[in-house]
Amino acid sequence: MLLWLLGAALLARAAGFYLPGLAPVSFCEPGKELVPGCKLTIELFVNRLDSVESVLPYEYTAFDFCSEKKMKRPSENLGQVLFGERIEPSPYKFDFKKRAECKSVCTRTYDTTNPSDKAKLDFLKKGMLLNYQHHWIVDNMPVTWCYDVEDGQKFCNPGFPIGCYVTEGGRPKDACVVNSNFNEKDAFYIFNHVDITIHYHVVEHEQLGARLVAAKIEPKSYENPNDDSPDCSGGPKFLKNKYTGVFKIPYTYSVNFVEDKNIRWASRWDYILESMPHTNIQWFSIMNSLVIVLFLSGMVAMIMLRTLHKDIARYNQMDSVEDAQEEFGWKLVHGDVFRPPRKGMVLSVFLGSGTQIFIMTFVTLFFACLGFLSPANRGGLMTCAVVLWVLLGTPAGYVAARLYKSFGGEKWKTNVLLTAFLCPGVVFADFFVMNLILWGEGSSAAMPFGTLVAILALWFCISVPLTFIGAYFGFKKAGIEHPVRTNQIPRQIPEQSFYTKPFPGIVMGGILPFGCIFIQLFFILNSIWSHQMYYMFGFLFLVFIILVITCSEATILLCYFHLCAEDYHWQWRSFLTSGFTAVYFLVYAIHYFFSKLQITGLASTILYFGYTMIMALIFFLFTGTIGFFACFWFVTKIYSVVKVD
Repeated sequence: MLLWLLGAALLARAAGFYLPGLAPVSFCEPGKELVPGCKLTIELFVNRLDSVESVLPYEYTAFDFCSEKKMKRPSENLGQVLFGERIEPSPYKFDFKKRAECKSVCTRTYDTTNPSDKAKLDFLKKGMLLNYQHHWIVDNMPVTWCYDVEDGQKFCNPGFPIGCYVTEGGRPKDACVVNSNFNEKDAFYIFNHVDITIHYHVVEHEQLGARLVAAKIEPKSYENPNDDSPDCSGGPKFLKNKYTGVFKIPYTYSVNFVEDKNIRWASRWDYILESMPHTNIQWFSIMNSLVIVLFLSGMVAMIMLRTLHKDIARYNQMDSVEDAQEEFGWKLVHGDVFRPPRKGMVLSVFLGSGTQIFIMTFVTLFFACLGFLSPANRGGLMTCAVVLWVLLGTPAGYVAARLYKSFGGEKWKTNVLLTAFLCPGVVFADFFVMNLILWGEGSSAAMPFGTLVAILALWFCISVPLTFIGAYFGFKKAGIEHPVRTNQIPRQIPEQSFYTKPFPGIVMGGILPFGCIFIQLFFILNSIWSHQMYYMFGFLFLVFIILVITCSEATILLCYFHLCAEDYHWQWRSFLTSGFTAVYFLVYAIHYFFSKLQITGLASTILYFGYTMIMALIFFLFTGTIGFFACFWFVTKIYSVVKVD
């Protein structure tokens, strides 16, 4: 399967091969249909509206904008539904290369004496106050609002505001700073006009017509005194906060076409992504992580090649009984090192779920690196992750059952039920509570009841049976054979120094893995909560590999120190040492909330921390599993090369 995907990625460079759903669309002028199947009309689709000041996204129709009710909305994949994306057709339609000036779309009239109209107007004002942003789509490409920022750079935002607010003190908020005419105190300025510029590229050699390579927009506000024949004149359209009476909002647009010979269809996202100056910081993050990995690798290599080599050579040269009685260090606990841990049932369940998450993450990021889950493939990343998680029930059940049997457990029914329901159940319960809040707030992110049933069906009808199958094969196989026998009577652990006690070691163990990822974590949180595009999956995959190496090496290092201190309780400690990285992640998420976000409102705050707890739990299982298996390999390796009487 992986070889087939790799072959597909190589073929993607050849002419005529495109990823599913991402093939180019040709456009031509009316009356010049030289290319078979070319489109004459450009359709503009609208997505949900979101805000950096609120976690709650809303559908386009929730704000009573001009809507298209005749056309059927495009089908959405599972990832889009989970993220609350609601793509709908819009009344903004225009013929290719046909210029339009101040064309009317519709006029909305509100009478504040009518409770329904007043509620709609109040909701629109609330949206402007919280800086809600439009997200429009043309030819599966975001319509961007490009503006100059400091140092002469241009930033292209895949969204634009519905309006802005000037405070009672005359201070313009958000987008109101762009126009000095927005100076009316305690007033809302509505962006009721848009100038749309479509950039296209003519494919001359292939005779495939023209392809759209960019769609840019500039929101404006016009009074438009003549609703029947708008001319986009007059001052800006504003609404006083305490206005009463009848209020009309005419919506208009202009469209212009520009031929661009420099941008090709395959690189049409570049101008959006290049305006985000993150690449240098990403390289700094990678170099920072590599330094940590090299440091840890050096420490582990020194232990493995020097200290351990000397220890093993010395232990193996002990021929007399007197020498054997004078054992010390990690060999002294060889009869207890594979003793089953306390709460082995819970540990095996965690490791089964962690294995499921690890494989899911690896495969998802691998697909993303191949380009299958690019930003153009909306919802593809989440859909891929959910489907993989459902299909990976078998390795979860197998790992949990095999380890539980190796721990000497016999309650196999309880083990398989906990593997299938404990961790997924906690995540689903948290998600369901968050969904209830979204339902109550009328947000577009609220999952429809049918989709909720579909997810439960995937869980109960596919994931659970696959977990049972994996557990069956895990219990059927013999337990893992250890290189040394376990004594019947457990050895007493000597008094430990501060640094070799469990809690300090666990706390220290999570620092280095977190140090490798915290910069990358900033961009991931930005993409989730600040609605920025995340596209550097190559960087992310590299950081993923570095995280796996760092977790493994840090856990092995601490495991060796604890074994030398004659503390043989390594199973839970290795899991928690690496898993403690999730606690640092949680602390960073709290810091990010208070220092970077402007989220207001109780519902948004609860949603942020509710979803953050889900991410922290998944990260805990993921990193903890890496630490356990790294330590398991290390302990098995060192005790398998020592002669034990």
